[in-house]
Amino acid sequence: MALTPGSKQTPEEKKSAQEDVLLREVDDAVRQDQYADFAKRFGRPLIGAVVLGLVAFGGYLYWDSRQEAAMEQDSETLVSALDQIESGNLATGSEILDPLIAEGANGATNFARMLKAGIAMEQDRPADAVAIYSEIAGDSSAPQALRDLASIREVATNYDSLEPEDVIARLKPLAVPGKPYFGSAGELVAMAYLDQGKRSEAGTLLGEIAKDETVPEVLRSRARQLAGLLGVDAIEDVDKLLEEISEPNGVPPPVAQ
Repeated sequence: MALTPGSKQTPEEKKSAQEDVLLREVDDAVRQDQYADFAKRFGRPLIGAVVLGLVAFGGYLYWDSRQEAAMEQDSETLVSALDQIESGNLATGSEILDPLIAEGANGATNFARMLKAGIAMEQDRPADAVAIYSEIAGDSSAPQALRDLASIREVATNYDSLEPEDVIARLKPLAVPGKPYFGSAGELVAMAYLDQGKRSEAGTLLGEIAKDETVPEVLRSRARQLAGLLGVDAIEDVDKLLEEISEPNGVPPPVAQ
């Protein structure tokens, strides 16, 4: 009960106030005992858990920084190797790639192996290139897109040594519109169809490649010409085609009447 200025407490009110103070002191003491008991029983495990959590978090930050540093170093190595390759120093470029390949399976290793196969091709060592492409294609730890590209390169490099049905079996799953390497895989499958005498299948596939705007124009143009030789009209928009093949001055070549 609130007291007004100048008012006096009755004995009953004094007793009630003293009981309230005593109850608060007892309650505080009980709480302190509970906290002390809790700290005694669980304090060390909790502190240990916190310390372990901080150590784990610090370890992650250290690992992440090391990963970033390693990725930067690998990227610099790849760029250095590419510079040497573009300058015609194939042997030096190949030597720069060797440590990356020796590191094991990671993104830089896979690209280093692809570059190594390309160097082998430039050095007229197709058998070595095929071996590297085959290794990448069969590596389950490599990204699927890279494995698919390696399969296409392997088949293209070794095409003359393969049976047409083997080429089709290897690449037909990739020779599908919408797939990343539809154009490259489809062209090889079409060639295999031709080797089997299946002109209709080859022409149809080449026509699909020629009409697919996601395929590089050089490949589409070649597919369009081959499809035409096989009796398949792969031209959807004549005006657009004339614009694409127009002369440098922008004037389309005359159309035969």
